[in-house]
Formats: sequence, C-alpha cells, structure tokens
Amino acid sequence: MAADAHTVTIAHVSDLHLGAHSPAAVRDLPADVAAARPTVTVVTGDLTMRARAGQFRQARAVIDALPEPRLVVGGNHDIPLWNVVKRLTRPYAEYRTWLDGDLDPVLDLDVARVQGLNSVAPWRWKSGRVTRRQIGWLTDGSPGVPLVVALHHPVSERAPAGVVGRGRLLAALARAGAEVVLAGHTHLPAVRRVAVPGPDGRRHDLIEVVAGTATSTRTRGTGQSWMLIQIDPEQVTVEQRWHDGAGWHAGPRTRLPRSARPSRSH
Repeated sequence: MAADAHTVTIAHVSDLHLGAHSPAAVRDLPADVAAARPTVTVVTGDLTMRARAGQFRQARAVIDALPEPRLVVGGNHDIPLWNVVKRLTRPYAEYRTWLDGDLDPVLDLDVARVQGLNSVAPWRWKSGRVTRRQIGWLTDGSPGVPLVVALHHPVSERAPAGVVGRGRLLAALARAGAEVVLAGHTHLPAVRRVAVPGPDGRRHDLIEVVAGTATSTRTRGTGQSWMLIQIDPEQVTVEQRWHDGAGWHAGPRTRLPRSARPSRSH
C-alpha cells in the first residue's frame, strides 16, 4: 500500500505468545513489518505464553527488532497464571521489568494520537476490564488528527472474551472522538464497524481492527497474521499479512470510508 504525507501507516501486531511460537514466523516478522515503513508499530498484548522471565526476554528481543516508534500494551497471558499470590499482588512485575512501567502508554505523533489501555484484569480468567479512571484519561488529539486506541480485548466482544464495563468504554470512545480501535486476544483477524450512540445522540462509528496471532502456534485455523493499516483523509485501509511457513504475504484487504460502510477487495 503506497503512503503519502497525509497517511498514517500502522503496523498492528498482536498475540506473539513467545514460548508457544513458530520460530519461522518470529524470524520473518521484523523484516516484513519494517518493509511497510510504518508511522508507528502497535503491539496489543499476549506477548508471552505464561509470563515467565525467559519468555519476556524473547518478547523484548522481538519488539526491539520492530520499527520505532512503538506502543505496546499487555494481555491476559502476560501476568502469572498458576502463581496466584503473585497474580493478585504483583501481576505486572515481569512485564514492568522487561517491557515498560507504563501500562497505559500514549504516543503523540504529528499525524495521529495513539493511546494504549491496559485491559487486563488479574482476577479474571479471560475477560478484561477498563476502569473508570482509565476511561477518564481518554482525550482527543489535535483537530484533524485521528485518535487511535489500542487494548488487548476487542470492544465488540461480549463475555467471556470482551471487556467488563464495555458500555462505559464505548461511550467514552465516542466522546473522545476515537476513530480506530486496535485489539487482539481472539486470534481471529477481523475488521468491523462498531456503532455507538455519541454524546449528542448521533451515531458515532468506530472502526475496530482485531489482529490475529502474529507468531503463535495457536492459530485457530487461520494461520499467523498481522494487520497493516493506513488512515488517509478519505478512508481506512486494512491489509492482512499472512505467514505460510516460508515468508509473509499480502492477504485480504478491507477499505472502510471514514464516514460510510465498508467495501472489500482482494
């Protein structure tokens, strides 16, 4: 996909699951992402399989090989599973050690504002949550600059894969004027519109992009994939990038006008 000065190019990578990964996909991923020359690389959680130090070390190496600037949020696999005490008292200790102390990172770029939200709930097995305090941090960028929000759990999903407090979160995204929401978690790549009543009573359309698993062997029949997203003044274009065991290749492409319903091309 060709880009120009008015286009935001996002490499959206998710669900690495280092520790249960395809070595070939891990090997080939950084070069394929770099070839897209993204404005920003966004990684939406489940970096590890079981939140062990060695797996975080691998994740750190993979993320460091991806193009900058980068924004990373954690997933439910990035906190201890069997160590219940640590899960409840220090769930993010390894994540903070190996990755970032900021669980809700923000990147202000000239062409976009990208805001990460930690949707992990240590006391929940699979579903996520976003707190009222986090929702209060959602702010729009400069006029004409798209707001992109990244979290692990898709906002379109309901329990058990979705976000507790989903209604509050959707309303806050509408108030903030968010245009694109990036997520992972399901390992099933998808691009969809999510209609939300706006604060003025008018419908606000979010574009949700759910990335598949980039490097995990737990592909649920879809293979490894990541999403290449371009936001231009007229539309959002999403291309799925697929790994076939030998390398990465272009997959289906979806075009969604920023103010109309989507059309697909392949």
